[in-house]
Amino acid sequence: MLPHEIFLKIICTLFGLLVGSFLNVVIYRVPREESIAFPGSHCPKCSHKIRWYENIPVLSYVFLNGKCSQCKTEIPIQYPLVELAMGIIGFLLAPKFFSLKQAMIFIFYFSVASIFLSHLIIDIRHKLLPDKINLYFLAIAVPYAFIFLPFTHAIVGGAIGFLGPYTVTWLFWKIRGQIGLGGGDIKLFGILGILLGPIGILNNIFVSCTLGAVVGLLFILFKRMDKNTALPFGPFIIIVATIQIFFPEIAEYFNFFAPN
Repeated sequence: MLPHEIFLKIICTLFGLLVGSFLNVVIYRVPREESIAFPGSHCPKCSHKIRWYENIPVLSYVFLNGKCSQCKTEIPIQYPLVELAMGIIGFLLAPKFFSLKQAMIFIFYFSVASIFLSHLIIDIRHKLLPDKINLYFLAIAVPYAFIFLPFTHAIVGGAIGFLGPYTVTWLFWKIRGQIGLGGGDIKLFGILGILLGPIGILNNIFVSCTLGAVVGLLFILFKRMDKNTALPFGPFIIIVATIQIFFPEIAEYFNFFAPN
């Protein structure tokens, strides 16, 4: 590995650790409709204002023994894990050389990873895919598609991703009087459609729905939930999309809608 590659790896890793710390704020505050800027970082139990040296990604958790320095309330293990995960992602996505194009690609993929991780944790905990995070996803997906993807790929994919699930959900509500998919799921499908295109989003819808149905059935069979319990669907969309975007060679194994 050349010196400039090592330097970029270090910078991107540190950047990832810092963003991971910020994501913990997003994951905690956005579902509660709190500002992510004010007040500053503080203990939710005793309101102790967290000092800078208590907010160093991963290290502060270790030095504080996983507890608030004032009230000794345990800090959830999620905090260092999210920071560490984003640091690793930054390391793995770091470009081999610096250029404007490489920087744009890094920021895009790193942002997608940040969005997916935030959505995943929030949906598991709150059964919610917040509009604020989806709007940020849209804000990076549209410029990326405009620069790097064919116009029809993005437009048709986005239309299928949004209108397909929306129509099915509307019909389900009309026939059964129940809401099948939440608004956040539908919006996420639509944004993913812009990036994945018509074939990619059809594969995502099919595979994520199948995966969700199988997991839901297993949960019911093993009495982890009953048939009336709502299962967060966002994680299945995100798992499939992660494979499609970051591991396209694996996604080829479930490319059911590709033309012969």
